[in-house]
Amino acid sequence: MDEQNSLEKDLAIMIVDSLNLKLNPENIDPIAPLFGEGLGLDSMDALEISILVSEQYGVKITTDNTDVTKIFSNLRSLGGYIEEHRDG
Repeated sequence: MDEQNSLEKDLAIMIVDSLNLKLNPENIDPIAPLFGEGLGLDSMDALEISILVSEQYGVKITTDNTDVTKIFSNLRSLGGYIEEHRDG
């Protein structure tokens, strides 16, 4: 398992808390899939995460973004997108 960076740790905690997942955020591999066989998240979870990311980091992730599947593929890609698009 890869080690989570600071942003990935924050995202893992946010995802576990907001979606009431029964797992330790530290145990989420940052390169493991968030959907399907990974954490088993679905499109409603993605919508909730999008809202939280917008509120917390000021970064909008919309469904018309052609890279939305890649952005949500794992914690590392989600964190990378946030770092690339947030102000400051």
